[in-house]
Amino acid sequence: TSTLFGIQQIQKLGLDCLEIEFVKGLKMGSDTAAQIKKAGQKYGVSLSVHAPYYINLNSPEKGKRIASQERIMQSARLAEMCGAKNVVFHPGYYGKGSAEEAYERIKKEIKEVVSILRQDRSRVVLRPETMGKKSQFGSLEEILFLCREIDGVLPCVDFSHIHTRSGKANTYLEFHRILKKIEKKLGKEALKNMHIHVCGAIYSDKGEIKHINLQESDFRYDEWVQVLKDLDVEGSVICESPEQDKDALLLKNLFSVTS
Repeated sequence: TSTLFGIQQIQKLGLDCLEIEFVKGLKMGSDTAAQIKKAGQKYGVSLSVHAPYYINLNSPEKGKRIASQERIMQSARLAEMCGAKNVVFHPGYYGKGSAEEAYERIKKEIKEVVSILRQDRSRVVLRPETMGKKSQFGSLEEILFLCREIDGVLPCVDFSHIHTRSGKANTYLEFHRILKKIEKKLGKEALKNMHIHVCGAIYSDKGEIKHINLQESDFRYDEWVQVLKDLDVEGSVICESPEQDKDALLLKNLFSVTS
């Protein structure tokens, strides 16, 4: 499968993590999942999973909320079979209600999913992602509050989304502030177990429009890398640029030469 090929390519390039994209749907048999787990261990590639895009835990329709919960649980079960530790997902949209109502509903839905996964004895960590459009639930503050209030849930911090959502958050000082806020809300250990997304992006006053390569964007990735080093951040960085391998190597090389 393409994931197995991806793991070998990652190792050849000298990179060490890969996100399995279930964004268009959850199609994978248990045999394939077992092969992926084996390959990840063999090549020393740390794996995570991205749940399907069509998740809205704040849908006014109960059926859609239940289907969204199901997709997260299925992603977590497949992640476990693949040997992936983290499941990234987009929590939902604000819709017509207030941001507070969206928060309460999404929190309740995630709590239910977590409690079912606990019964399954799943060790997978659910990671709601910071989102790039203003219509989407998922400001940094909202995601950190969720992680504080629900045991065992940690953030997926997409720095490009935080930047495109606000038009700001693009200097050494602002990156530093974001990481310090995470440390303050979730403790020092959160910075030792980060799951990060990054890419270049085109955006408007409504937020993100599309992903582009880092060097074509206004994202100050050199300052960002410096902050990660200065604060001893550990974990995985997933690059979501159109040319992922090129940008991932750019960042890795920058990371190894930055003092």
